[in-house]
Amino acid sequence: MKFVDLSHTFEDGMPGFRHENDDGTHTEYTAEVSPFFSHEESREKYDGKAAFEVTEMRFQTSMGTYLDSPYHRHLEGRDISELDIGELILPGTVVDARGLGGDEELTTDALPREDDLAGSAVLFNFGWDKHWGSEQYHSYPYISEAVIERLIDADVSLVGVDTLNADDHQNPTRPAHTRLLDEEIFIVENLCNLDLLVGESFRFFAVPIKAKDTAAMPIRAFAEVDQ
Repeated sequence: MKFVDLSHTFEDGMPGFRHENDDGTHTEYTAEVSPFFSHEESREKYDGKAAFEVTEMRFQTSMGTYLDSPYHRHLEGRDISELDIGELILPGTVVDARGLGGDEELTTDALPREDDLAGSAVLFNFGWDKHWGSEQYHSYPYISEAVIERLIDADVSLVGVDTLNADDHQNPTRPAHTRLLDEEIFIVENLCNLDLLVGESFRFFAVPIKAKDTAAMPIRAFAEVDQ
């Protein structure tokens, strides 16, 4: 049995996302990770015989490699805490979508025709994880509306991308999030290492903490590869 880590490292000052302000400037968001109290600070509480650290984190939940619940897009949708574990451990398929440039859309020609995708996690390997942390990462390829509809028709359970967003950032209707999450097809963004899964048979794991009233949550995404 082999496991492939599909998650970016979650750390202080990590790459995050940006929002455009009314004046055209951008606000950058990231995670803050630091000791709430350190080993050295705690040592005296245990008469010098033991020491512990408790770590404090502050971040928006759409950070790092993360899962979107239906509530992220739809107010009446299920939140992260309401998703069953069995919905987040799925047979996986990687679509090799490498070769597209920034702001290019993926067409239905790239989708597998013969495979049964019902109930599976379909992960799109754009090869964009190589740009993680760079300015180029913010201009990325995305799945077209025709691909979105094909995925819905195929009754997939989850869609993942190795980019910042499954949607074209220039399209305010956000069709991937609107259509997929309305159909209870979950979305994982900022995956990595999908190159290692091209042509492989695997199970995909996308389990977050059980956080109530939460739209999205970072996950430790990984694949269990059949051997």
